[in-house]
Amino acid sequence: MARADVDDRRFETPKGMRRSAPFGGGDKDRFGRFSEAFARGMGTSGFLIGMTVFVLVWLGWNSFMPTDVQFDPRATNFTLLTLILSLQASYAAPLILLAQNRQDDRDRVQIEQDRQRAERNLADTEYLAREVVALRLAVRDLASKDFIRSELRQVLEELDRRDEEEAERAAAPAS
Repeated sequence: MARADVDDRRFETPKGMRRSAPFGGGDKDRFGRFSEAFARGMGTSGFLIGMTVFVLVWLGWNSFMPTDVQFDPRATNFTLLTLILSLQASYAAPLILLAQNRQDDRDRVQIEQDRQRAERNLADTEYLAREVVALRLAVRDLASKDFIRSELRQVLEELDRRDEEEAERAAAPAS
């Protein structure tokens, strides 16, 4: 399954960019994903609780156990614990910054896509507004029911008048 994922990704990479990483694996983004997972894990309450339990156990073991089983004695001010926590902090900070930079890059791409979508929506809206105005102008030129009724009344009145005139003319020569 892992091989299939690598094969699928090679089609997404331009031909000149298919060089493998110097230290195994052709996945150049693996370290970035690792840093995001690391930062995501450090930002949980589980990590804080686990770290607190670890430090308390460490301090308790090296404070209350017999001196011959202590590996970081209290007398040396827990030097090894300080070294481990400093090392963890020195690696955590750059990994968290890398994860933030990757998120900034994704946000930048998302903002650009949103801007393009908004431009398309604006263009569509303007087009539809122009079409509505054109339809309104076309409808304004169409005859309304009242206009048609008045025209028909005028035609009927004119026909009635002609019929009366013809009836008068027909009756006049006979007399």
